Amino acid sequence: MSEPFRYLLRVRYGECDAQGIVFNARWGEYIDLAATEYTRQLFGGTDPSAIDFDCRLVKQTMEWHASARFDEVLELRVTTLRIGTTSYTTRTEVRRFSDGAQLAECETIYVSVVRNTATKRPIPDRHRAALEAGAKGLVVDHAAALITR
Repeated sequence: MSEPFRYLLRVRYGECDAQGIVFNARWGEYIDLAATEYTRQLFGGTDPSAIDFDCRLVKQTMEWHASARFDEVLELRVTTLRIGTTSYTTRTEVRRFSDGAQLAECETIYVSVVRNTATKRPIPDRHRAALEAGAKGLVVDHAAALITR
């Protein structure tokens, strides 16, 4: 079985709170960054008018297992869990890149909409096929963690 889509990012100083750990509100931003890169790989871009697809986040459930700290590299593993007529659900697992420890997991539900409106529309066939296939084995590394010297 191949690896899921992975997005790597490095925790910046300003993302940490007075306790020296990633502030809880930042985790949603991390999930959004990973989701953006996931859909960029699946649909060939992120501009709704260019890819003929727009969606809205309607529910997000986060569960934390451990903290992350400044300068750690996080690995966000994104997979498609379910696809309905107008909605789809992703699962994002957040791990510490250095040791693989699971830090958090998140389920996010998106609804397909007519661009620039909140009117639901069925997920187009080509987007459904891309979501079903996923982006297995692809890595987007914004942390420069995979650079070897």
